[in-house]
Amino acid sequence: MCYTIICEKTKQMNTNKLDKSKYDDYEMLDEYDFSDDTRGRFYKPKKVPTSLRLDNDILIMLKKEASEKKIPYQTLINSLLREHCSTS
Repeated sequence: MCYTIICEKTKQMNTNKLDKSKYDDYEMLDEYDFSDDTRGRFYKPKKVPTSLRLDNDILIMLKKEASEKKIPYQTLINSLLREHCSTS
């Protein structure tokens, strides 16, 4: 029984490899027009854990505001920093 399951899994893996192989030689054509597209549409910045030393009253204020908006306070801090960086 175990041998049958392994054989079935192997067949599925080989079938997937064959299906994907038809796309290996694909090349983009010159006539594609991306001029109206949005750059960075699917970009998602990588989150990096970090330590940040804040005054206690500032942290309490940020947590309170985040609670009112129903978002995590780290997300609020990130959005405030991103907004500040884009306006500078």
